[in-house]
Amino acid sequence: MKLYYTPGTCALASHIALAETKLPFTTVRVDLREKKLDGGGDYLKINPKGYVPALELADGRVITEGPVILGYIADQSPSSNLAPAGGSFERLRLNEWLAYVSSEIHKTYSPMFDKELDATTREKLKQRLNKRYALLDQTLAKQKFLGGDLFSIADAYLYTVTRWATSMSVDLSAYKALGKWFETVNARPGVQSALADEGLKS
Repeated sequence: MKLYYTPGTCALASHIALAETKLPFTTVRVDLREKKLDGGGDYLKINPKGYVPALELADGRVITEGPVILGYIADQSPSSNLAPAGGSFERLRLNEWLAYVSSEIHKTYSPMFDKELDATTREKLKQRLNKRYALLDQTLAKQKFLGGDLFSIADAYLYTVTRWATSMSVDLSAYKALGKWFETVNARPGVQSALADEGLKS
């Protein structure tokens, strides 16, 4: 498999999942601004949507959209326990969390990357994030990970987008369970491996 990524983006979640499975994979860095591949090449020929991640399979087919890629990776390595079995109720719960992180956390952060965003809108987005994180904190106060006792692809995704809180000045210090969860995830060897590969600080 070949992962197309840009350091520090949501593609980090897929990078973490691959590292956790220990499946063989390679990475290709993408310049999102220019839509160019590291070393040359047009990224739009790989993913016409123009964003990361994209995952190229051994047969040359490419899949896109982070939650879909995460589910695919988990299913390639059932022994890694990154996702419950397909068709199970527990898998539905996992998919709920993936959708929540995608729509309520990830997409609330997204506009904040625009440096021209006005202060009033930015503050409203921070308030919205705090409401969403409050629910996550309540959940993590009762269990180690989003799905219960085991680290999953939903945790990889939430960890990835929550890393943006510092750079966006989103104060999460009130959420003690969330903070403990973040430290636990951050310490995982697979997470540290992905961070190192992307040249990111842990």
